Amino acid sequence: MYPIKLLHTSTTGTLMALRTILEFPDLRLRTIATPVTDFGSSLEALIDDMLETMYSAGGIGLAATQIDVHQRILVIDVSEDRNTPQVFVNPTFTISDQENLDYDEGCLSIPGFYETISRPKTVVIHSQDQHGKHFHLEANGILAVCIQHEIDHLDGKLMVDYISRLKRDRIRSKLEKKQKAL
Repeated sequence: MYPIKLLHTSTTGTLMALRTILEFPDLRLRTIATPVTDFGSSLEALIDDMLETMYSAGGIGLAATQIDVHQRILVIDVSEDRNTPQVFVNPTFTISDQENLDYDEGCLSIPGFYETISRPKTVVIHSQDQHGKHFHLEANGILAVCIQHEIDHLDGKLMVDYISRLKRDRIRSKLEKKQKAL
């Protein structure tokens, strides 16, 4: 099934799992995710696992693709106290402001590397929640950046695709060395 690191029980008594996060240059990160059509209990469990994995890894966002589940699901928590998780199922976005924001992005699938990426500062997200209910949300700043970054994952795109080939090859080489040493 899906790679799992550790099983434990949440405060609500639900069994949760820390999932293994794929790392660049793993080709599975290039898989384009398919839309979610089943909004049942297995989706709820997957979302719980994603949130637990994201928090445990110290991230602010996680796309299902990063844990080798190729469905259009992402979780985000950009709150200062890390207590306001947001779930987006089948998300898309439209740009609502042509102004860009340069942000030093990191990625749980590219650990230890940060690159300045320019993205639209304000976007409108069109999504469904974990129950299938449609909603729209205008996001700006870090939330807008994070959503665009995670939707890129669902489309098989990584932040290294926004940087020069030379930088990308250096990152690939360093991560491959690290992975071989494990």
